[in-house]
Amino acid sequence: MKAVIVPEVKAAWELHERPVPEPGPKEVLVRIHACAICGTDLWLAHGVLSFREFPLLMGHEGVGEVVAVGAGVTERKVGDRVGMPMMQKRCGACAFCREEHPNSFVTAGNCANPTLTGVNVDGAFAEYLATDVGGTVLLPDGLSYEDAAPTLCAGYTVWAGIRRADARPGARVAVVGLGGIGHFAVQFAKAVGYHVIVVTRTPDKHELARELGADDVVADGAALEEIGGADVILHTSSSHAAVIDAMTGLRPWGKVVLMGIGLDDLAIPALSLTTHSHQIIGSAHNGLEYLSEALDIVASGRVKPMTELFAVEQANDAYEKAAAGEVRFKAVVTFGLDS
Repeated sequence: MKAVIVPEVKAAWELHERPVPEPGPKEVLVRIHACAICGTDLWLAHGVLSFREFPLLMGHEGVGEVVAVGAGVTERKVGDRVGMPMMQKRCGACAFCREEHPNSFVTAGNCANPTLTGVNVDGAFAEYLATDVGGTVLLPDGLSYEDAAPTLCAGYTVWAGIRRADARPGARVAVVGLGGIGHFAVQFAKAVGYHVIVVTRTPDKHELARELGADDVVADGAALEEIGGADVILHTSSSHAAVIDAMTGLRPWGKVVLMGIGLDDLAIPALSLTTHSHQIIGSAHNGLEYLSEALDIVASGRVKPMTELFAVEQANDAYEKAAAGEVRFKAVVTFGLDS
């Protein structure tokens, strides 16, 4: 099979031939149709995060069709259309797993030996992937593989964060940042009836923000406060400083949901946090039920991922454009199959 390999830190992505894996007990073999590039992939490729030695076969936003099932598999059958999010399998034996938590990023971060697709085991930047059946989710009928792939992580993250915020109907929701995660956040928040405000200092994104559904677009927290503030701030930016600035416009009892990760320090304004009873919520993938909901919303047409498609032979071009911030907003590697 063709597989996209990262041979060493910051190296060009290469197309190699590798054997097709065999599905073991409780595993399925998936023929990959598409896999999106996530910011985490870039961090792994650049050595910012490290979970195993190079060379790497990454990819945790993969979608495709089940073509074989291993012994004991009853949950999936040949022909099922599935996605493979990062959290594939918990170890089941450590103290955390004995508490019987569902698959989520919290499990990924606390299980003693989790299996993470495309992170500490091979991922979906290949024509085939063998994965634990519990690390798959069914795709809705009518949802293209190209739209499903970026929903597996970026869309999942956003929708799980919105659900964690648990804002009242019609609440004012501010999205800080308008990138791979942010463009999902604007659309998901609008799809469920919130008043959506985009906070961005990039003038050429203002028109796009409104096209995606934003009711208002402002440059900073002072401007957010001036137009009435927000009940929820969705942190989708790579800059913590931008979010802290936006908190100037956070209403009393408001919530900040961290789903973007910056490399700068997160300096919380303690006095306003206390006097306004603000909440800071960390949120990533909060359970597969939220991924299923996100996929259903995208399948309904209320949310449309903005993607740029690259054939597998162009995987390095996709990587370089994504690393340079030149993709609006998700690079998706495809494997030459119909959707």
